[in-house]
Amino acid sequence: MSVGALEPLVTPSSLRRIIFASIVGSMIEWYDFTLYGTAATLVFGKLFFPSADPAIGTLISIAAYGVGFLARPLGGAIFGHFGDRIGRKKMLALTVIIMGTGTFLIGCLPTYGQVGLLAPILLIALRLIQGIGIGGEWGGAVLMMVENARPDQRGFFGSLVQAGSPFGVLASIAVFALVSQLTTDAEFLAWGWRLPFLLSVVLVVIGLWIRLSLVETPAFQSLLLRAAVKRAPLIEVLTHHRRMFFTAIALKVSEIAWAVIGTVFSIVYVTGKLGMPRGTILTAIQLAAFVQMIITPFYGWLSDRLGRKPLYIFACLFSMAFAFPVFWMMDTKSPLIITLAITIAIGIGQGVMYGVGATFMSELFDTSVRYSGASMGFQIGAALSGGFTPVIAASILNGTGVSTGISLYLIALAIVTILATISAPETAKQPLR
Repeated sequence: MSVGALEPLVTPSSLRRIIFASIVGSMIEWYDFTLYGTAATLVFGKLFFPSADPAIGTLISIAAYGVGFLARPLGGAIFGHFGDRIGRKKMLALTVIIMGTGTFLIGCLPTYGQVGLLAPILLIALRLIQGIGIGGEWGGAVLMMVENARPDQRGFFGSLVQAGSPFGVLASIAVFALVSQLTTDAEFLAWGWRLPFLLSVVLVVIGLWIRLSLVETPAFQSLLLRAAVKRAPLIEVLTHHRRMFFTAIALKVSEIAWAVIGTVFSIVYVTGKLGMPRGTILTAIQLAAFVQMIITPFYGWLSDRLGRKPLYIFACLFSMAFAFPVFWMMDTKSPLIITLAITIAIGIGQGVMYGVGATFMSELFDTSVRYSGASMGFQIGAALSGGFTPVIAASILNGTGVSTGISLYLIALAIVTILATISAPETAKQPLR
């Protein structure tokens, strides 16, 4: 039985549940992502990594933020293996529990002043747990959408998963900003910062409830009927799909670097180097996330008509062109221009690749190894770029005092991604492998 023969079994009501479940998962992922990044730049340096030099404490805090990225490939390997062996649905229910538990427990942690070195150790351990859960989350959420969509709509449906990320960014920044406004600086540092982490449990309950009602994808059902499940999907990827695997890694590095610069490092730059109030940059990120939420499905829809590669190439060229202006615009210290810079960076620099990439990477692999291949490619790319970019950017800024090196770094990553795009096959409108 072919995948196409099973596709009519996906009813409109079940498709709506799949869309909602995938968006909620992506929202939780980016709520965690932005929440920790925001806290790392504003409070964790003081509470968990105290230092005589506040800049050093912040730098160490951001480095701990990168630990979560480094754990993502492990999560991609674990959940990718079982997702290709026993199904996408079961993994999605488990990953949302792991992600949410890690975030909630961070809100319960004692600080360095209370338990000494145990505090940063526990924080890093929870970041590792978060990273493992997030590493398995993305692949399952995307495949539930892509494997349930018609060939001429996969780009659009895949982008809906990605559109959940601005929801998460908006929710995270909004909760942080609200708590910040309702508390004094002393209260915020003492207990206020914990509230956004504790509130994550609400998203987890909603996500788990909807995911338990899902059915398996037609593509995986077909795989089971044909007894074509691989015993070791990851080994299969590394031995027979190496080119697509490394292509997927390279497709990710430029996009995630812009995500980090726009949503995390910009807070360090604007509040630290420029000495502006945190409300300015938090508002800018909120507006940028709202714009991205609206425009991301458009990029997916457009890729179904023009192809994945043309949009990716455009995004890389734009990223190279905007690498210097984004900092020039922030240096004006104008709240309006800063907001415009962040909106352009996230809405175009990151947004095009983010909106198209989920479907593009998934389509590179066969159904029998798609969870493993797409997850590992995505997560290793995210670990290499997302995990190291904030540390590299902060180190460059601390060492030179200017943003020139950061811009050159963004250009170099865009070159890597554009070369991978050129070498990749066009997958739009083609049957799943």
